[in-house]
Amino acid sequence: MSQSFRQPDILEIARQEGKVTVEGLADRFGVTVQTIRRDLTELANAGKLERVHGGAVLPSGVANIMYEERRRLNEAEKTAIARACAAGIPDSASIFLDIGTSTEAVAHALADHRNLMVVTNNMNVAAILQAHEDCEIVVAGGTLRRADNGLVGNLTIRTLENFKFDHAVIGCSALDEDGDLLDFDIQEVAVSQTILHRARETCLVADHSKFTRSAPVRIASLRDVDRFFTDRPVPGTLAERCRAWGTEIRIASPDTAGD
Repeated sequence: MSQSFRQPDILEIARQEGKVTVEGLADRFGVTVQTIRRDLTELANAGKLERVHGGAVLPSGVANIMYEERRRLNEAEKTAIARACAAGIPDSASIFLDIGTSTEAVAHALADHRNLMVVTNNMNVAAILQAHEDCEIVVAGGTLRRADNGLVGNLTIRTLENFKFDHAVIGCSALDEDGDLLDFDIQEVAVSQTILHRARETCLVADHSKFTRSAPVRIASLRDVDRFFTDRPVPGTLAERCRAWGTEIRIASPDTAGD
């Protein structure tokens, strides 16, 4: 495989896994480790990856991945996470779903629930649930962010302050080793922070790639979340911290989603 074809594939693997290793890529593509090191160096020089010991990671930054690209990443994992989250939400409940591809997956997974009230600042969620006649949909006002059809700003916050939800399902752009939930847009973060105070139970839905990404704005800590749905074991000592905080971790991988 030529370099021109190999590098886009390396980027796609990095986007799905968050990190690539020299040895793993050499085995995958059947080339030498020196060849892979050159590929990673060129991708790093182009600003597409950051070199780390033994491989490379997606670059940290202040801008998120394009929305349509995020929607395609880890689709099977997001579906498994969403089904596990939806399974813990009873019928006849009030729910908030925020902006993000993972929360949109939860909206799809709620299709069989009955007598729901769903409040959202995500117009994609509203469109997903539109055909669900047994679901009342309330769209919070606000400023439309065309990049992802999200509604943000003070009007959104003022609308949400009128509610007390049974369940809130939120996402994030990144999770650091201290358990902090991170995002890119301070206006969206302000909405998420409001939701944490307006819900009886808060669920975070985030796949494993969020542990290898970075974002500049802090939403909250996992200590502020009741249940964390993900698809792989939580790295390092963070699982122990979650136990101490009373944050329940539920792992739902695609392999076990139908069990």
